[in-house]
Amino acid sequence: MRKYQTMSPRLLVVGDLMIDHYLWGKTERISPEAPVPVIDVQKETEVLGGAGNVVNNLVALGAKVEVASVIGPDDNGARLRKMLEDLEVGTKALVAEEGRSTTRKSRVIASHQQVVRFDSETRQEITAQSEKALLNKVVSLLDEGVQTVLISDYGKGVLTDTLTQGVITEAKRRGIRVMVDPKGRDYTKYRGATAITPNKKEAAEATGIAIADEASLKEAGFKLKNELELERALITLSEEGMAIFGETMRVIPTVAREVYDVTGAGDTVIATLGFVRACGGEIDEAARIANAAAAVVVGKLGSATATWDEIIAYENTLHESTTEHRIKTGEALAKSVEHLKNEGKTIVFTNGCFDILHLGHVKYLEKAKSFGDVLIVGVNSDDSVRRLKGPERPVNSEFDRAYLLAALDAVDFVTIFEEDTPYELIKIVQPDVLVKGGDYEGKEVVGSDIAKEVKLVDFVKGKSTTGIIENIRK
Repeated sequence: MRKYQTMSPRLLVVGDLMIDHYLWGKTERISPEAPVPVIDVQKETEVLGGAGNVVNNLVALGAKVEVASVIGPDDNGARLRKMLEDLEVGTKALVAEEGRSTTRKSRVIASHQQVVRFDSETRQEITAQSEKALLNKVVSLLDEGVQTVLISDYGKGVLTDTLTQGVITEAKRRGIRVMVDPKGRDYTKYRGATAITPNKKEAAEATGIAIADEASLKEAGFKLKNELELERALITLSEEGMAIFGETMRVIPTVAREVYDVTGAGDTVIATLGFVRACGGEIDEAARIANAAAAVVVGKLGSATATWDEIIAYENTLHESTTEHRIKTGEALAKSVEHLKNEGKTIVFTNGCFDILHLGHVKYLEKAKSFGDVLIVGVNSDDSVRRLKGPERPVNSEFDRAYLLAALDAVDFVTIFEEDTPYELIKIVQPDVLVKGGDYEGKEVVGSDIAKEVKLVDFVKGKSTTGIIENIRK
């Protein structure tokens, strides 16, 4: 798999582009004007959505990407174009259609829950004039060395029957692979593509076959392949993996460690399949890697991407415990934090010895996690604890302490540090929120000059490691 890290195939994404807009905040009261929550907005982010998420995934894998779509001649269209250009994605196949609105989906997220979504968009089919202009631009890109075409249909009107068939026909004429992530119940416009990648529910709706067992899965898969004249049909099966229909049916299994959000998993699958196939990889290998990439992104919140480092790390840890996977070195933690921040996550950091884990520790960490999306815990090494607590401490070794912390639901990552203070570690993490115990009231908190905010949490009265040790001695 590592060979793909050095490859940069050129792929074309054709489909419905949009902006995913997020307003992040907290709610602590109900409006006096109506029975609705009042959201205190603290952060606002925008990311590429729809076919743009396929683009994001390809860029994360290292591909050279061209994009073809129809947008509106509006502010959202200008922002979308700028977002693509910032990723060094080719935009010369973007067509602006008069009277059309660029799709923008705005979501209000309060205390980690989506409260409401409102959309601004045009969903009717693009005009015949736009179809012709877009197809001409696609043909030009096909003649300039594009290796694979990915069609990402979000049902917003760009992928008309005429345009879709035109793209497939022109690509096949040049011997270029076309892979489709479909939408809707009628798949006839995708006829002649190289492959199609619906999920199980989509495949059942498109074929009219209730997929309940291996026999019905096989019937649906081969119906898609034969009726649409595909080289292969692929049906994604969520945590069960992916079924490939060629001369026979083969199921490529996967194992997802933790599923937080399946948003965008289909985008990751088609992007990874397309990337590996464009590099010359066989379909089974491409499916196995796509499964691993999807397993990475469903462990994140919101539409996400998977890098080669993350995919390789995932495969390497399939036989390790989930708990051990959460314990990171400083270098690995820095990479994880970078990805999390790029996804707009709020990072919370706290630290301590955590010797003899007890109720007070757990409640403290649960409260710390409530301040953001991701909780990172720094644990003093054994030598560090001895310098701070004396030669008889710690009772439990550094790995034992880190492992127990990593097993807690509230904790996302744990890392061990050697210094007496976590200042160097805080410099690596650059947390949004730094959490310390209530006994720091009025005192200087190490790292407060780095974190955006400091929160103090009161300890549970009567719960401490020192008290437990004294009770044991008595």
